[in-house]
Amino acid sequence: MSRLMMFTLFYLAVFLQAGAYGLTFLLPPLFDEFGANEKVVGGMLFLTTISTLITVYYAGHLSDVLGRMRVLGIACLAISASLAAYGMTHSVGPVLYFASAAMGFGWGLTYALTSVVLTRLVRADERVRYFAVQSVALMAGFGLSPVMAAQMERAGFAMRDAFFLTAVLCTIAALVFFALIRPVRLHSEVSGPETRSSLSPTTVFKIMGSPARLPVIMVCIGASVFAGMNNFQTVFAQERGLNYADYFLAYTVTVVVFRVVLARFKGGSNPYLTIAALQYIMCGSVVLFLSIGANVPLYLVTAFLFGIGYGVSYPILAAMAANDAPPEILPQTLQFFALTYFIGIFGFPLVAGWMIVELGSPALLTFIAALAGIEAAMAALRGIRNTRTNTVLL
Repeated sequence: MSRLMMFTLFYLAVFLQAGAYGLTFLLPPLFDEFGANEKVVGGMLFLTTISTLITVYYAGHLSDVLGRMRVLGIACLAISASLAAYGMTHSVGPVLYFASAAMGFGWGLTYALTSVVLTRLVRADERVRYFAVQSVALMAGFGLSPVMAAQMERAGFAMRDAFFLTAVLCTIAALVFFALIRPVRLHSEVSGPETRSSLSPTTVFKIMGSPARLPVIMVCIGASVFAGMNNFQTVFAQERGLNYADYFLAYTVTVVVFRVVLARFKGGSNPYLTIAALQYIMCGSVVLFLSIGANVPLYLVTAFLFGIGYGVSYPILAAMAANDAPPEILPQTLQFFALTYFIGIFGFPLVAGWMIVELGSPALLTFIAALAGIEAAMAALRGIRNTRTNTVLL
């Protein structure tokens, strides 16, 4: 298998399984079918968080035994089982608990290990570009699966059918990852066996004592902002008489186009200042969303700005986590980066669901905007510090 074909299939598998996370944005209307509110959605995603954190912590241990590509295939099968269980759920009970836990297990492994695999396949100076392409595949899957579900509903299918269809796509992704075990080994830029990548408390302390601690903290905050805006977008849209599919389509197209155009962009001479500028745009998009009411054009502008701010800054931040990490613990740093990301992605909806029910959507959106501003300020401070350090060195 050629190197180009290997990367093409790898990114295709990433895209196919990414649709599973996009369907978690539709859990509020799915749960509403059997009388469960946003608090229950948040509670189930909190269960997913617990499963994810345990899985990510032990992802390195599992991959050391079975190999990373084989574990990725197993993870996609777990995601497929989770989606099928969501599709069969008609009440809060064991099937729903299994679906939430299996989603965390599968997503924890795929998200933690795909970046580690990439670092073995490309040189250090290529990371931003290849991470950007990976994030294009991820975001395309994230954003297009809710659009697909909306189109299926218009065609007369039930929302549950979208979960079953995506379960099939995740099974195909699993087969692709299994097929790539040998090609990935042959095309590795690093000679010799895979380095051990198991996390431990000692390793975590090393990561938090290194410059990589900033992107690790920032990604958790950014993931919370992303989850707050997207996981309950169906609720926001229904309250304002808008179509959530318009938001996800505009957001996805923006992210995909800008990440493709900027695939070779490495963040400029001071990547943290670039990240800060993009995240201030993200903050502004949330503030704008607070005041647009039922205005459809401004709704699309909100999605466009959020796509630029979050969508473009994320791959640069991921590359900074890799570049700031001590080389001897690079795989563990990327796994810990994924772990804190999932704390935000699946943990924040517990807070968000409670805020929507008890305080209302405007209070939640105000809180999300504040988090976005804090993250942007953190990046700006690091960028300014880096500028001063470089000036002194010159």
